[in-house]
Amino acid sequence: MASATPVALRKPEPSDAPLPEVTPEVTVTDPAMVKRAVKAAALGNAMEWFDFGVYSYIAVTLGKVFFPSGNPTAQLLSTFGAFAAAFLIRPLGGMVFGPLGDRVGRQKVLALTMIMMAAGTFAIGLIPSYASIGVWAPVLLLAARLVQGFSTGGEYAGASTFIAEYAPDKKRGFFGSWLEFGTLAGYIGGAGLVTLMTALLSSDDLLSWGWRIPFLIAGPMGLIGLYLRMKLEETPAFAAELEKAHQSEQTRAKVRLRDMVTGQWKALLLCMGLVLVFNVTDYMLLSYMPSYLTSELKYDETHGLLVILAVMALMMCAQPFMGALTDRVGRRPVIAAGCAGFFLFSVPALLLIRNGSLWAIALGLGALGMLLVCFTASMPSALPALFPTKVRYGSLSIGFNISVSVFGGTTPLVVTALIGATGDKMMPAYYMMAAAVIGGIAVWYMTESARKPLPGSPPAVETPAEARTMALRPTD
Repeated sequence: MASATPVALRKPEPSDAPLPEVTPEVTVTDPAMVKRAVKAAALGNAMEWFDFGVYSYIAVTLGKVFFPSGNPTAQLLSTFGAFAAAFLIRPLGGMVFGPLGDRVGRQKVLALTMIMMAAGTFAIGLIPSYASIGVWAPVLLLAARLVQGFSTGGEYAGASTFIAEYAPDKKRGFFGSWLEFGTLAGYIGGAGLVTLMTALLSSDDLLSWGWRIPFLIAGPMGLIGLYLRMKLEETPAFAAELEKAHQSEQTRAKVRLRDMVTGQWKALLLCMGLVLVFNVTDYMLLSYMPSYLTSELKYDETHGLLVILAVMALMMCAQPFMGALTDRVGRRPVIAAGCAGFFLFSVPALLLIRNGSLWAIALGLGALGMLLVCFTASMPSALPALFPTKVRYGSLSIGFNISVSVFGGTTPLVVTALIGATGDKMMPAYYMMAAAVIGGIAVWYMTESARKPLPGSPPAVETPAEARTMALRPTD
């Protein structure tokens, strides 16, 4: 079954009654294919963040396995150094996979990134320890992390593009919100599995073989995701681009990397500003706060993690509802509300967290989590709408990954350094406030995209009746 049907609407014959001018084409989406596309895209994001959760919370054990220096701090730093390497190579992956997705198709590239992500994560579970092969153990760990980071460079932009180009215009926010639902599910699954294993296994068992289990699970997950992605057809928007070239009997022109950057520089700046506030607040809450609770506030590590997991579960429940809200009121108001909320309430929320009692920490983190949903539910539909179809995957990959690597992934490191330099434990709140200001500026200049066709694509509707109604509207 085709995923979408381009409906060619006839123009009135001279004998017909006078009718308004009609649009030449409207895409009618296939609801079953849209749901399959959402599942396939969300699973890839879930696998990426499953690995993120596993690696973050089993880092101490990995340090002992791969970097047995005898110094716990040096071990942990070395482990997170390998973790950070994946962020450094992400922009390179975006520059490779993004343009490739605009040239050969979204579906093919997303299948390739899924294979690479699963292979990189699965490989970590097979690497012998430092005690077995010496220095080759950390070298192989670094190589696996680089494969993961390189593939991730093409994952988020491709997955959000894939969903956006499949979804009908009036429900793009709702369907896009499931991408970040996958992110939260993967993180909860990874962190929760490590927590369970830590509780059930002895320290010796965890160190000798238990740590491998979460990474080996990525193999079957990757095969499932690959199967789902291989069963999908190309997105209607990209298929239409190919059809245009075929009808004109021309080879589709290769889009140069330079055109994706200099030709889209305004949209790229907006993308980077939006991704900055999205990822700074995301990494601050989901990645840094557990460490902040433990290292700065001396809070029990297990309880801190459980509170974060509860906040993420709450966010998962809110995701689809907030995504549907963006379809009704628009992406800009929801993103603007998130920026205003982080600017106004970051300090009060952190003061609650610093109170130290369980209810205060839960309330402060819960408030930040609900503000973060304004971004997680909006960005998967707002970001692809910044770019036209012919460069969407490439330009979004470049802008997204540069911003994540420079600002998002460095958030825990920068905030820790700022606290060390100033002694001010309120620094996380100030950092989120600064990000909110930059995000607010980007929202001010962005164009509303809710209920509108993607740039360079025809309108996408759910039924032929909607297509006929839309096509018979007078054109401007």
